[in-house]
Formats: sequence, C-alpha cells, structure tokens
Amino acid sequence: MGSRRDDEEQAAAVPLLAAAYPTPSGLRRSHAGDVHLLSAAFLFVFSAYLPTQNLQSTLNTEGNLGAVSMGILYASFTVFTATAAAVVRWLGSRGALVVGTSGYALFILANLLPTWYTMVPASVYLGFTSSLMWVGQGTYLTSAAFSHATENKLHLGQVLGRFNGEFWGMFASTQVIGNLISLVVLGNDKDGGGANKKNLLFTVFLGCMVIGIVLMCLLSRRDKIRGESDGHEPQGRSFLPDTSGSAVTPLADPRMLLLAPLLAYYGLQKAFVWAVFTKSVVTPVLGVAGVGGAMAVYGAAGVVSSLVAGRLTSGLRSSTFIVSTGAVLQAGVLLWLLFLYSPMDGLLGSAAPLVVGAVWGVGDGILNTQLSALIGLLFENDKEAAFALGKMWQAAATAAVFFLSPGATLQGMLAALAAALVVAVAAFLFLSLVIERSHALKF
Repeated sequence: MGSRRDDEEQAAAVPLLAAAYPTPSGLRRSHAGDVHLLSAAFLFVFSAYLPTQNLQSTLNTEGNLGAVSMGILYASFTVFTATAAAVVRWLGSRGALVVGTSGYALFILANLLPTWYTMVPASVYLGFTSSLMWVGQGTYLTSAAFSHATENKLHLGQVLGRFNGEFWGMFASTQVIGNLISLVVLGNDKDGGGANKKNLLFTVFLGCMVIGIVLMCLLSRRDKIRGESDGHEPQGRSFLPDTSGSAVTPLADPRMLLLAPLLAYYGLQKAFVWAVFTKSVVTPVLGVAGVGGAMAVYGAAGVVSSLVAGRLTSGLRSSTFIVSTGAVLQAGVLLWLLFLYSPMDGLLGSAAPLVVGAVWGVGDGILNTQLSALIGLLFENDKEAAFALGKMWQAAATAAVFFLSPGATLQGMLAALAAALVVAVAAFLFLSLVIERSHALKF
C-alpha cells in the first residue's frame, strides 16, 4: 500500500511542463508547452478580432452593413460546422488552426475598405474558417491533455481542466486587451476617431493576426493521440457508452442530446452580452463610452473564473458542481435584471452594470472551461465531430439572438434566457446522474 501511495503522489507531483518530446523542427516541447503556445496564438488573434466584432454596429452603420455582416458570419458558421469535422480530420488539427486564422485576418482586412463587396464575402469565408479553427482547437487541446495524462499517469479530467482553464483564461483576457487597444487608438471621440484612426486600429490588429498565424505554425502536429498505440491509458478514461466501434455519431448520442441545451444556452448568453447587455443595460447608464469599460470588467472576471475553475476540475463530478455554481450566479443576475433592476443615478447606478458584467463574466468563464473539458472527456473517440456539433449548437443560438434582439424587449430576452437556463441545467444534471450511476467515469 505504501509503495502504491508513493507512486500516486509522485505522479500527481509531475509538473505540467513535463514529458517533453521532439517536434518536427528538432526542438523539444512538452504537451503543456503546446497548450501554452496555442493559448498565446489565440490571445493575439482574438485581441484583434473581438474588438473588431464589437465595433461593427458602431463603425459600419451604412445600410446596417456591420450588423448584417455579423448575422451572415454566424449563419455561415452554423452551416459549415456540418462539414468541419471531416475537413479537420483531413487537414489535421494544426492545419485547421492555421487555415482558420486566415479567415479572421481577411475579415479585419475587409474592414479597411468596408463595402458590401468586401464585408459579405469576408463574413462567409470567416464563418467557414472559424468552424475549422474552433473544432481544431478543441481537438488539439484534448489530444495534448490525453498525451500528457497518459505519459505522466495523471487523471485525464484533471489535466483537461487545467489545460482548458489556462486556454480560456487567456482567451477571456482578449476582451480586456482588445478593448484597451481600441481605446488607446480611437480615443473617446463619438465618431470613432475618424478614418485615419480607424485604419490605424485595423492595421495594428492585422499585425496581431500575423503574430497569431506564426504561433499557430509553430505548433507540433497532433494527427494521432500519443499513448494510444502502446496500450496505456490515462487515469479516469472511461466513457458511457463506448461507441468507438459502433456507427453511433455524437448527433444521435444520448450524452450529446442532454448536453445540447447547455451548449445552446452558452451561445445564447454570449450573444446576450454582445447584443443586449451592452445596448440595454450599460449604454443607458454609462453611455457608449462605458461599453468598453464594462466589457473589460466582464473579460477580467472571466479570466479569473476560468483559471480557478480549471484548477478545481478533476472529472464529471467536480464539473457538475462548478457548472451548477456558474448557473446559480447567472440565474441570480437574470432574476435581478428581470424583476428588480432599473437605471439609477449616482455612483450606485454607475456601478450596477459593472457588477452585473463581473458576475456574468464569472459564469461565462465557468461555462467556457467546463464545456470544453466535458466534450473532451465524453467524446474523446470522436472528438472532431463532437466539437463541431457543440459549436453548431452555440453558433445557431448566437445567430438567433442577433436576428431576434432588434425586435425584442429587454424583459422578453431575459425571460427567454432564464427559461433556457432552467432547461439546460436540468438536462445537464440528469446527464451527470446517469453517468454517475453507470460508473462510466471514475473519480
């Protein structure tokens, strides 16, 4: 018993930078090192893209070009997720990440000359490439976690939690960094600083994109998961049911059907922040200039919650508790906005949207981390298709909010979001109960 305990303690003490292996270039990099590189690449790419997305309805107002472009983008994303898994398998996850980044660069380039002939094609292409990029991201990170857990005899759920916590923590910080870049370059001018400042901003963003693409190219290839061929498995790798030899796809898998409401809610709550919260809660109190500050607070809260949630994740049981905590926080905000909130003057009134943004950001960071880890745990045998299907649910829900929000009231959107949250949490808790009883995941 003492020897076994010593072995377990020694395995648990293995740092996340262990298990270095040679890359095609001859350098040695750990599996966790690839996750660091992946996170840094997304940091540069989305520090440029997210503020560009936030500015569409403000800068490209003629004929609602910006809003229409965003609707086309998410509709394209939803459609192309149907083929994303097959394309990612063909390109490999690293190839999909590199190709995916090109769409974001083209979209920012189109903003230097925003017309219907530049923005619409760029939006359609970005919808296609972003579906590849996000499926590639989930596949790549899961493969790295599997390899790291296998080689160091660590629990797969714990490694997935830590890797996803780091990635989504870095990703959430792009809201802070990107908005600060916009603020510095554009200033507080109501017209956005004029054409010269706009062009300067998008040029800076293109520079960030180039750095992101270079970092993507430096990633190691992960076409096959390391450790599978030698008969070894990481701790905690056991799924309900084992469909590796069957014709069951994630679309027909009961686990995905029960997880789908939570995936859809994730897309709804994201779009609520972008399309409704900033317009109907922040702007009436803080004005347009306060949107950047509120989103920066939202992003900062997401960074902290992603890192903490990732560290606390060890498997399905811990994910259930963490997701439930995030759901309670967002439910509290929804009910307060629905029944108690009204714009107020003074310091308290100005602080209210910031507090709401911070609490909402905590819940968003939790969902970011946990959903990616859950898909990696439950669908490792068909991870490309599972991540593609997950992004399809999210994108479809996001597109629905963008198209419906102009004609909906704040109260109506809050009520719909609260109802979606109840359904999502109920389905997820049922999924956790079924898996727990079947002993499909070991803790």
